[in-house]
Amino acid sequence: MPSTFTTAPLARAALLCALGTPLAALAQEHSVKIGVSGPLSGANAFAGKDNENGVRLAVEELNAQDIKVGGKTVRFALQSEDDAGDPKQGVTVAQKLVDGGVKFVLGPYNSGVAIPAARVYNDAGVLMSTVGTNPKITQSGYKGVLRIVASDSQVGGAMANYAARELKVKNVGVIDDRTAFGTGIATEFKRQAQAAGMKVAGHEFTNDKASDFSAILTALRAKKVDAIFFGGYAPQAAPMVRQMKALGLNVPLLGGDTLCSPEMAKLGGAAVGENVRCAQAGAIIARQPAGPAFLAKYKERFKREPDVYAPSFYDQTVFIAQAMKAANSVEPLKVAQQLRTMSHQGVVGTYGYDDKGNLKKTAVTVYTFKNGALAPLASY
Repeated sequence: MPSTFTTAPLARAALLCALGTPLAALAQEHSVKIGVSGPLSGANAFAGKDNENGVRLAVEELNAQDIKVGGKTVRFALQSEDDAGDPKQGVTVAQKLVDGGVKFVLGPYNSGVAIPAARVYNDAGVLMSTVGTNPKITQSGYKGVLRIVASDSQVGGAMANYAARELKVKNVGVIDDRTAFGTGIATEFKRQAQAAGMKVAGHEFTNDKASDFSAILTALRAKKVDAIFFGGYAPQAAPMVRQMKALGLNVPLLGGDTLCSPEMAKLGGAAVGENVRCAQAGAIIARQPAGPAFLAKYKERFKREPDVYAPSFYDQTVFIAQAMKAANSVEPLKVAQQLRTMSHQGVVGTYGYDDKGNLKKTAVTVYTFKNGALAPLASY
C-alpha cells in the first residue's frame, strides 16, 4: 500500500517558495515525521485505520497550535504504512520508516509485529509507542519503546477477577490463536484464573485465519465449561460466538481488548450480546472530562465512532508534543526520557511511564454488548 502523507515537507517548501516565502523562514521550522505502523489491509484493517485516525486527528490539531521547540515552529507530518499484522512485513515497514527519516512511530498494533520491529526502531534511535500488550515487548530494555495501554497481565488479570467474582465461573475453557497477543493474554488469564480458584478444564488452539471452531468448541462443551476465554481477535471471535450458539454452548465468551470493538457486533450480529464480556485498557471514555468532546470531534472528522485504540493513539501523539516542549528538543531519546518523567491527562486516562516503558497506572474496564453497542460493566 502506498504511503499516506499529511503536510509533506518538500511539497510544502516548494509551494511556500513559489509564493515568495524565503528559505530563511522555512529554516525556522522543525519538520517532524510521525509514522504509523498497523494493519491497513486484512481482517484487522478496521483497527489499523482507527489507530491511524487517532494519530491524524492529533497531528491536525497540533499543527494548528503553532507549537515551538527551541524557538522553531514544529510542523508534524504523518506517514502511515501497512504492516498487515504480519511480523515479517512489520520489520520491512519499520526499516522503511527509519530510512524515510521517521523518528516517532505510533504502533504496531499487533504484539507479534511489535516484538521484532522494536529492535529495528531501537537500533535507529526511533521512539516507538505501541498498543501491543505482550509483556515481552517492554522486557528488552529498549529506552525508546513505550507501551501506551495496559499489558496482558493487567487485562487478563482483570478479566479473570471479573469472571471469578461477578460471573462465579468455576470451570473455564481457554482458546488462543497462537499469535503473540493471543498466547500472551490467554496465558495470563489462565494463570490468574487458577489463582482465583477456577479450574481450567481445557486449553485449545486455533489460528488468526480460522473460521471453523466447531471441533474445539465441541471438546470444551464436553467438559461442561461455565465460560470460554478467547485470546485472539474480533474477526475470529465473532464467528466463534455464533458457532457456540449453534452448538448449544450457552456460556459467556470472555476476551481482551480486541473483542471490545464495534467490529465484533458488526460481524457477529444477533449472536453478540450480553454473552460476550471483554476487558479493555483505559477508563470509560464517555465518563472522562475530555471524553465526550473527543468522541464528538472524532465522529465529525471521520464520520464514524472510534474503535478501541484511536483515543490512546491520539493521547500519546499529544503527549509526545508536550514532551518535546518540555525537553526543548525533537530528538527521540530526549523526548522518551521526558515522557518517563512527566505525566499527561489524556482523553482516556493518565499517562506516565516506568523505567521499562510500561504505564505506571492504568484502569481496565470490563464491557459487554447491548443492542450492538459496547456497554461498560466495571472498572478495575
